[in-house]
Amino acid sequence: MRVAAIDCGTNSIRLLIADVVPDNHGGAVLQDVHREMRVVRLGQGVDVTGMLAEDALERTFAATQDYAALIAAHGVERVRFVATSATRDAGNKDIFTAGIQARLGVAPEVVSGAEEAGLSFAGAVSVLPAVANRNILVVDLGGGSTEFVIGNSEGVSGALSANMGCVRFTERYLQSDPPTAAEIAAAHAAIEEKLDEVFAAVTLDAVDEVVGVAGSITTITAHALGLASYQSEVIHAAVVPLEKIDAAASQLLAMTRAQRAELGFMHPGRVDVIGAGALIWRTVLRRVARLNGGRLESVTTSEHDILDGIALGAAKN
Repeated sequence: MRVAAIDCGTNSIRLLIADVVPDNHGGAVLQDVHREMRVVRLGQGVDVTGMLAEDALERTFAATQDYAALIAAHGVERVRFVATSATRDAGNKDIFTAGIQARLGVAPEVVSGAEEAGLSFAGAVSVLPAVANRNILVVDLGGGSTEFVIGNSEGVSGALSANMGCVRFTERYLQSDPPTAAEIAAAHAAIEEKLDEVFAAVTLDAVDEVVGVAGSITTITAHALGLASYQSEVIHAAVVPLEKIDAAASQLLAMTRAQRAELGFMHPGRVDVIGAGALIWRTVLRRVARLNGGRLESVTTSEHDILDGIALGAAKN
């Protein structure tokens, strides 16, 4: 079966067209036909106004129109469109929903934080057999929210979505270029407060592995690996020592936007928000390492995430 999945987040909208084929264990795997990502910044200003901006909607609708043409050209049988944090928070989500349906012919699903977490986990572990039978914490660091999911090959055992992300925290805290020490301190305090809530609900005692997904984390990983350009095949399933991720995140946070823009692996749409993403990821990993009794020495990055979870779900529905 050929399916199409669209993940519409706070910063980007992504398309996956894939063939769903059976694996050797009675399940299914995805064979990519086409992957594409565009930064449309749908969540522009939502944290302040509570509404989706008109120009942000137009950028998202234009991308969806192009995606619809690709879906038709590739003979897709099932389509699933999932919208996450920015749309959940918006008072005018009905305009968004109507606009997507008019262009795609499919009603978008505005999923809850818990549903988003489950989809992220399914996508992240679907292509990581080396860790699939262990207790895994998947962290999906998005533009408006970050999902924390614990589970193993039998499914999810705990999940929580926190309203912190690279776009939300850039707009709220890190407005200088580069961020000032006071801005970083305020953002860090807010992240720690969010993590108090997360780790009161999601226990880390039995966690064997941490898997990070989404653009902020893959970009930080590219920097930690010293890549001159964005190489998905190198980034995916990379296992990197915590100290290298920590150093890479600290460097990206301290850089000016002009310095970030010169990095060969940096997507132009992430230049202004990667500092907040780096601060969040660095703080999360430091906190996990403390709570996990020092057992965590490295972190795995997955290029497969909620988008893959959406595609696998489309095949079942």
